[in-house]
Amino acid sequence: MSPIFDMSDSEVGPVGIATAAEALREGELVGLPTETVYGLAADARNGKAVAGIFAAKGRPHFNPLIVHVLSLEDAGKIAVFDAAAMRLAEAFWPGPLTLVLPRRPDSGIADITTAGLDTVALRVPAHPIARILLSAFGGPVAAPSANRSGHVSPTTAAHVAADLGGDVACILDAGPSGIGVESTIVGFSGEDAVLLRPGGLASAKIEAVLGRKLVAPASDAAVSAPGMLASHYAPAASLRLDVTDVRAGETLLAFGPDLPAGSDRAEAIQNLTMSGDLAEAAANLFAALRRLDRESAAIAVMPIPNDGLGEAINDRLRRAAAPKDRVPTARR
Repeated sequence: MSPIFDMSDSEVGPVGIATAAEALREGELVGLPTETVYGLAADARNGKAVAGIFAAKGRPHFNPLIVHVLSLEDAGKIAVFDAAAMRLAEAFWPGPLTLVLPRRPDSGIADITTAGLDTVALRVPAHPIARILLSAFGGPVAAPSANRSGHVSPTTAAHVAADLGGDVACILDAGPSGIGVESTIVGFSGEDAVLLRPGGLASAKIEAVLGRKLVAPASDAAVSAPGMLASHYAPAASLRLDVTDVRAGETLLAFGPDLPAGSDRAEAIQNLTMSGDLAEAAANLFAALRRLDRESAAIAVMPIPNDGLGEAINDRLRRAAAPKDRVPTARR
């Protein structure tokens, strides 16, 4: 099992940063905390290192990775920003927004990182430990969620260790992720801004800055960003959504104080939020799914409002409930 560094310890933390930065330089993988979920980080310029991400996760090679950088200035060396993209970057970076933009020919990003596409997904994370590591390493890192591909995303260092503990050089433990769902991903097609994945930044906030509505990707859209696979974020258990009753043998993923009929029959109950707070629900989502997955082969899920972060929560639940063999057309 790889070493886990407690980043709250004033003596252990600097050792963890130095160890992780050196591991990245050596082409190894690192478990990295961000404000969204924990990431599996590698040098985005090192094709062999990035290939290690795909191997460790069991991730399809046509599914591109998000590149994390320290600043907008660094991002500008990798991708071309038009006026709309620049407005979003200036408004929301550092933060839980990923932009899919044209990749510069001299970006230095390995082709495997972008799945051979002429675009690149970029984010400037806000988490202080992620930023300290990016500064210490001095370059861009590819960092998808640190879990087996298609499995429930990790929001604690323990989740990373459970899925990938033997595949990483070290894990930086900064406690539970604050947001708890992945970043919102926006791409651009002509005059349209496209919501490729709902996430930790509400669509309404993005639309307010753009001054126009985000559009949905085409139903047959190629995979141009992470999180577009129909089946994703999935526990081994099956999910039944928007339930008004609980059946025998099911566990219950609850929302709010009023439980559905038959909840006394539930094998186990995890309530995302007793108060109906969507931010609290998002932060608890993946950990709750992991706990319920250990208790039963079937999970009943209460309805969750689709406002604000509820859009991202419902997106993850729909993908978790989808048949495991559904994969959209891949653009290679």
